[in-house]
Amino acid sequence: MAGTARYKQIVDELATAIRAGDLAAGTRLSTHRELARTHKVAVATATRVYTELAAMGLVSGETGRGTYVRDQQGFHGIDADRALPVARVADLSFNQPHTGEHIENLRQALRNLAGSGDLESVLYQHPPAGRSRDRAIVATHLLDRGIDVAPDHVLLTHGAQHGITTVLSAITRPGDIIAADDLTYPGLLLAARTQHLDIAPVPHTTTGPDLSALEALCSSRPVRAMYTQPTIHNPLGWTLDADTRRQLAGIATRHDCLIIEDATYAFLDDTAAPPLQHYAPDRTIYLASLSKSLATGLRFGYLVTPQPLRDALISSLRVATWGTNPLVTALATTWIADGTLTELEKTRRADARTRQHLAHTALNTLDYTAHPAAYFGWLTLPPPLRADTTASHLAHAGVLISTADTFTTTPHPPHALRLALATTALDDLPEVLKHIHHTITTLPT
Repeated sequence: MAGTARYKQIVDELATAIRAGDLAAGTRLSTHRELARTHKVAVATATRVYTELAAMGLVSGETGRGTYVRDQQGFHGIDADRALPVARVADLSFNQPHTGEHIENLRQALRNLAGSGDLESVLYQHPPAGRSRDRAIVATHLLDRGIDVAPDHVLLTHGAQHGITTVLSAITRPGDIIAADDLTYPGLLLAARTQHLDIAPVPHTTTGPDLSALEALCSSRPVRAMYTQPTIHNPLGWTLDADTRRQLAGIATRHDCLIIEDATYAFLDDTAAPPLQHYAPDRTIYLASLSKSLATGLRFGYLVTPQPLRDALISSLRVATWGTNPLVTALATTWIADGTLTELEKTRRADARTRQHLAHTALNTLDYTAHPAAYFGWLTLPPPLRADTTASHLAHAGVLISTADTFTTTPHPPHALRLALATTALDDLPEVLKHIHHTITTLPT
């Protein structure tokens, strides 16, 4: 009891000092042995102290560097505070492409819908997977993506995040293992956490996942599924070549793993190799949405499923929301069928390349990497800068960004930032990027 009380006392002392600001963000704390010696406790007790402080979000342990006090102002991580202490200048934490060019399209589509003979259909509930007519329109659209399936293999969703949650609910049980890149889409992490799944991190190279590490993981553990973004990976920006896609599909086949292929940003790279669904159609669930190509408020997406998984996925859709919004579905499928989506995607691709060029120009002296057509980029901070304190400095200047711990599947995220480029007005973006460059290059070290 005395040992337990002493351990709690040390935790409380350090937590109070951190919250009061007596131990500033970025302070390197004593080593485990030093802490044990100072407080006359065992090294195991000191380790327990730091483990609890880390679970409280107060410190972070970094391999080879030590234990550091985390910034407590809340502008980093997966649940970062979006309420800034000053007037907002720019939000580079979330991609919300501008929709000004869509307004007239929306007006005209609503007029056409109001004058159509099918208006009453938007007042009725649609089937959980969507009406056959709407699924057929999406199936035809997917031919240009390299996917040739019957409409029965297409299921409609409320967007990619809904698709991810639906898939995990349908194909997994608590405790199942999902392989994912060591830096990946945070929506997967949130969904996996909610469903009590084990995310097994796969190390990455400069061009994609480390396939030998993935092979070893699948050989040593019962991986249920692999989550992957082969075209314009979020946040790292890679697009896998055809040979890498074949190898990844081969690993899944050898180890009887399912593949969850997220193609949310794939429309931005129209030169990419065929989707993984092309190489492993019997074990790949392909998902995408129109949130980045049309508008984030248009919650419409789709799944492409192998036939054996169709019933389970439909059951999952029925439990969650029953069916997609009929009015949104009518708008989305109309724009797909009449070619509006194709034209808007061309506009988005040109816009993304322009913004990416501005980012490379403004950040050219920093370690910034990105796909030339991506709406985001990855900025590795120069040592000894820390992601949490850098994010706090930027927030106090009115700029929101995302830190690497938002995307990490490992205990020790790198000190890096993801910059989302689509939300800020194009004319304002160069000045915002210049400010980020200035902040990073002038922060005290």
